[in-house]
Amino acid sequence: MDSDGTRDTRGTHANPVPRPAGPPVVPPRPARAPGVPPLPDGSAFLGWLRTPRPEAAPGVWRFGHRPRPEQEPERIPTRQLLSGAVIGFLCGWLLCSLLYNGFLGGFWLWPWFVLAPDSWTLGQAGWLSQLSYVYEVLFFAGIFAIFGKISRWGEVWRRFGPPAWQQKAASYEPAPLPEQDLVEWPQLRAAGAVDAAERLAADARAGVMRDVDHARILRAWQGVRGGRFSLATFTGTVLKDGAAACVHPSGARDLPGRIARHDLLTGQVRLGTTADDARNPYAYRGTGLGLDPELLGTSLVAVGPAGSGKTGTVVRPLAESLCLHALAGRAAVVVVGAAGAGLGPADAYDVVVQIGNPESVYDLDLYGGTTDPDEAAAVLAEALVGDLAEPHQGGDTRRSTTVLAQLLGPFRAVHGRFPSVPELRQLLDGAPAPLAALRKGLQASGQESLLRELDARERQMGNPGDVGGILADRVALLDRPAFAAFFDTSGQSRPFSLKALDHPVRVRIDLPQRGHADASRMLARLVLAQFTASVAVREDRSLFACLVLDDATGVVTPEAVRGIQRLRSGNAGVVLTLRTLDDVPRPLRGPLLGATGCRMALSGLTPWDGQDFAEVWGKEWIEARDVTDRQIIAETPAGKVLHAVRQVITGKAPTARAVTVRQVERERWSASELAHGVPPGHAVLSLTSVKGEHAPPLLVDLRG
Repeated sequence: MDSDGTRDTRGTHANPVPRPAGPPVVPPRPARAPGVPPLPDGSAFLGWLRTPRPEAAPGVWRFGHRPRPEQEPERIPTRQLLSGAVIGFLCGWLLCSLLYNGFLGGFWLWPWFVLAPDSWTLGQAGWLSQLSYVYEVLFFAGIFAIFGKISRWGEVWRRFGPPAWQQKAASYEPAPLPEQDLVEWPQLRAAGAVDAAERLAADARAGVMRDVDHARILRAWQGVRGGRFSLATFTGTVLKDGAAACVHPSGARDLPGRIARHDLLTGQVRLGTTADDARNPYAYRGTGLGLDPELLGTSLVAVGPAGSGKTGTVVRPLAESLCLHALAGRAAVVVVGAAGAGLGPADAYDVVVQIGNPESVYDLDLYGGTTDPDEAAAVLAEALVGDLAEPHQGGDTRRSTTVLAQLLGPFRAVHGRFPSVPELRQLLDGAPAPLAALRKGLQASGQESLLRELDARERQMGNPGDVGGILADRVALLDRPAFAAFFDTSGQSRPFSLKALDHPVRVRIDLPQRGHADASRMLARLVLAQFTASVAVREDRSLFACLVLDDATGVVTPEAVRGIQRLRSGNAGVVLTLRTLDDVPRPLRGPLLGATGCRMALSGLTPWDGQDFAEVWGKEWIEARDVTDRQIIAETPAGKVLHAVRQVITGKAPTARAVTVRQVERERWSASELAHGVPPGHAVLSLTSVKGEHAPPLLVDLRG
């Protein structure tokens, strides 16, 4: 500084301040995002495992949940409560002062003079005469008790006194007893596997057990209880490997990274927070929203325009949760979406099928791994022309199924496999050489019944109404150079079949939507048809199977709706996302919303889409209040003067207010509210569990 107070900047650049040598010091990277609790591993695992998870309504995030009453208690505003308490205290003080100083007479001392002996009241009983002061204190205390009851001093004490401080400072419940502590594995100890329980408890305390390990071993123990494994085998595996026992076939014990909060003890994934809104039931307001297989078993459909957050806030967390369940041996998941849609890294999946990408390791089985020509024909017909069926519940693809079966059966009998895409296209086009070779092979093997099938197909070719040409045109969408290396039936590739859903597998299928939109929609229908067919014939239904379909445009068909309705009984479900319900034929919108138990309407919905949701959510009885203001007409001169003065002061004519309360039936969420009343980043979600429990439409903040 110069003497005049100005800063001297001479030589600032010529003689810079020396800096220490070496790379710049960078603050350490935080272990987790701000405001997010640590992953349940290491020392945090014990706290995660011991956190209470009380029973709650469907959709409530149970981890550390504090139940709330069903009805909102009457809460007096703070200003009104404190002012009433102060006024009550002043009134009580004034009354006691007037009584004590005799301004209101001595009537309040009458009980003392009547009940007490004369020696007490005349001061001749020594210290007993001082009991009159005790009577006065009790009398005045009674007055303050009455005013305290009227002024709600108890509510002030509960809201601002030590009870409120203790409630804010209270932590979770104390550590459970040893026989109830999940860290000690009480279920194993009760069954006699004490050594295994000790090994697992030691690994948990040592910080080498994670939430996936706990869920996986618990799933294996359920297999022991169910008779699928022996207790000796389970105990030996646990004693040998500890927390790494019964590992997933991939050897992975966790995902490469997580973007959502998961609680594998309850099976929930947190999608957001239920808004503190008057339209939500009081028990749900401010609670976390969690979905689990019990809810996904009724299937979920999410509708919202592009950019509303369907993939990032709904599909990706659900896919991540199902992959964790698969690592724990609880679920099998198939995630279908466009290439580059952000459905999770390839390392998070066991099988990644990149259709149209030459670098793809796995192929897709066009026939779903079946050896039955009729079953393969039914699934393939649904994929090829399911969207062309009559758009109502009675529509089907039986004619197309018959045409395909007439070709697939003879071809498999001759070649021992199903035809490839080019071969199937030639057969549907009626090329003479393939049909002649097929006939010659059937005649050589004496397949008379299949010859009759082939003869019927040749007679139908070229007739008006024959669907063979339509099928050939649809198959031509797959007979492109980009798909030349896919759908191989010769056994030279590694095709993935949805018959593998008997195992806890994680699959991601990337569709080539760019440049092949029609083929992508056809392949999505194929995967959905194969999924519903495979789930129905699974042997082990204790494994939850789920298909997550990002962008189900053109996928919803009459047969698809019927298949979704059957998934609940097979311990399976689907997750579908749509930009608008206009992507679904009008006759199928109601059946689709009726077949799915969980329905989500995201912000930005159109009013006509909102109308379909409003109809399926129905109405409810509410208490409506009608307020009517009636002008008061004065009849006396004094009243008229008072009314005139009041009107001059307030600027309004004197009125009397009448309130009418009545019960009316109103839509839970109207089409206008869904279109214009849902804030950005929010959604309205209704839930139904496989047990039949319901949650009304809830306004949810998906960013919370």
